[in-house]
Amino acid sequence: MKDATQADHRFECLVCGYVYEPSVGDKKRGIPAGTAFADLPDDWRCPVCNTRKQKFKDIGVSGAPSGFAENLRYGLGANSLTAAQKNLLIFGALALGFLFLMSFYSVD
Repeated sequence: MKDATQADHRFECLVCGYVYEPSVGDKKRGIPAGTAFADLPDDWRCPVCNTRKQKFKDIGVSGAPSGFAENLRYGLGANSLTAAQKNLLIFGALALGFLFLMSFYSVD
C-alpha cells in the first residue's frame, strides 16, 4: 500500500455519518475529485445535512488497517488486515462452518 498523506484521509460528518472522500470530491457542491479536505473552502458544508466543516472527524485512509499503529505487529497476523479483509475472514469462516455442519445431512 502506498504511503498515505494527509490529502488521502477521509473525513466523517459527526451529525449524519456522511464520509467525504478526497478521491471522489463533492459533485453536489462542485468540488472536483482529488480535493483534500483541508483545501475545501471554509464555507463548505456537508452535502447531506448542511453541517459546517468543523463537525467532521478524520477517519483515516480507505483500506488502511484498523487500530492503533503500535498494535498492528501483534497477534496472529489479523491485526494488520483491513476491515474488509477481516469481514471476509470472519464471514467466510462462518459460511464454511455452516457448510461443514450441513454436510452431515448427506451421511447415511
